[in-house]
Amino acid sequence: MIRSKQLLKVWRTVLLQGRAGTASMAQVKTSLHKELDGIKEAGTWKGERIITSKQGPSIHVQGSKNDILNFCANNYLGLSSHPEVIEAGKKALDTHGAGLSSVRFICGTMDIHKELEEKIAKFHGKEDSILYASCFDANAGLFEVLLGAEDAVISDELNHASIIDGIRLCKAKRLRYQHRNMEDLEKQLIAAKDCGKKLIATDGVFSMDGFVAPLPDICKLADKYNAMVFIDECHGTGFFGPTGRGTDEHFGISDKIDIVNSTLGKALGGAAGGYTAGPKELTTLLRQRSRPYLFSNALPPPVVACASKALDLIISNTDLPQKVLNNTRRFRSRMVDAGFKLSGDPDHPICPVMLGDARLANTFADEMLERGIYVIGFSYPVVPKGKARIRVQLSAAHSESDVDRAVDAFIEIGRKLKVIS
Repeated sequence: MIRSKQLLKVWRTVLLQGRAGTASMAQVKTSLHKELDGIKEAGTWKGERIITSKQGPSIHVQGSKNDILNFCANNYLGLSSHPEVIEAGKKALDTHGAGLSSVRFICGTMDIHKELEEKIAKFHGKEDSILYASCFDANAGLFEVLLGAEDAVISDELNHASIIDGIRLCKAKRLRYQHRNMEDLEKQLIAAKDCGKKLIATDGVFSMDGFVAPLPDICKLADKYNAMVFIDECHGTGFFGPTGRGTDEHFGISDKIDIVNSTLGKALGGAAGGYTAGPKELTTLLRQRSRPYLFSNALPPPVVACASKALDLIISNTDLPQKVLNNTRRFRSRMVDAGFKLSGDPDHPICPVMLGDARLANTFADEMLERGIYVIGFSYPVVPKGKARIRVQLSAAHSESDVDRAVDAFIEIGRKLKVIS
């Protein structure tokens, strides 16, 4: 009994000391509290709603009694909870285990990893592909391996944060061109004319605005100035283009793109993982030198199996991208007719409803949830100040009645909050 009391006293002391930390951390915590208060006062606080069901077009949200229609997931094809995808993950647990407890080059490469890499390469029409824990890692691991101090990378100013961070890690000359501005891209290519390798880097689709990169014009300039072309296809793979091959297929120029980075965490099952697809020599060098690949555990077998099955479903069901397109056009048409301002490409399922004010966007999203529609308000620093919006994302899994119900809720709340008349 005495020993138990002594142990309890020791543990209390340890816990209290752990909470207290150093004197320096106490000062930092005070500073952080002020910063957090500032975010709340600015109306840009990002809360996290808690989902208590599978991901899908209809979900359960903690605190809500009824089913909620989900219009803000990257689940573009509805495959995150597809029964065949789930079953593939269960089987892989039995046959290959929960994880590898190793990086790829030590003892973390399985047959299913190689099979998925071959399948991805074939899907994109490339020589090879290499898997990463995420597309963020794929972007972080590419540029410093491919480019040296004598080279140049020319990047769209609104590229995803992971591309920006990846470029920061390389020693190449870094140039930015104005968003989707081909005249400025050409200026930057001219400025890089004396460099060795030149790489143009762009998102295929820009996720916050839904705009599509002008790939045909980019490729023409690449040919003119002897540059390579890299695209991040996270918001294109699986559902954009006639058979879901992405932005390059959308424009019919798949053979003009040198390197494709994308994700398994959106349309391809939605679990996790990313990849680089491109020349065999590049992927082989990445296996030797790419730090996120060399120092991160291999993708867990169930994740690999789920993504592989999702890819099989996409390849065998070529009508899925058309379902996404039909829902997109239905939503956009009704919203524009109602008086809302929408950003983005008319054929892409990212449909930002522009509201401007951060508080208005958050209030609007909360009102939508009360009416059984799950959307999120986006504001600074995710998007520029004064350009807050609700980013709606359509899925092949949404029915026409789901889309109409969402639009009806937008119209009702839009009138209440005086966004539309």
